[in-house]
Amino acid sequence: MPFKHISVTQTKALMQRDDVVIADIRDPNAFAAGHMPGAIHLSNANIGQFMVEKDYEQPIVVVCYHGVSSQGAANYLIEQGFEDVYSMDGGFTQWALEQPESVSQ
Repeated sequence: MPFKHISVTQTKALMQRDDVVIADIRDPNAFAAGHMPGAIHLSNANIGQFMVEKDYEQPIVVVCYHGVSSQGAANYLIEQGFEDVYSMDGGFTQWALEQPESVSQ
C-alpha cells in the first residue's frame, strides 16, 4: 500500500489524535529554528530507534521543506512495514504560511 498525500488543513485536523506522529526530516538547524508542534526530528541517525519505538499502525505524517523529499521518506517507511503514512503537501514552508501560530521552537 503506498503512502498518502495530506494537506496542511488535513494534517492539522489529524493532529487532534493522540497517536499521530509528525516526523520532520529537514536538517537539524531548520528544525531547531521552527517546527510543527510535537514534531520529532527524524534523520538517518535515529531512524532505527524510531522504527523500534513507533507502532506500525499509528499515523505518521512526514514533513520536509516543500513536500518533495518527504515523499521518498514516506515511501521508505511504507517499505519498512508502517501502514498509515502520509507526505504533507507543501511541507513546512506551507505549514508556516497557513498556520503561523502553530510553529514551535
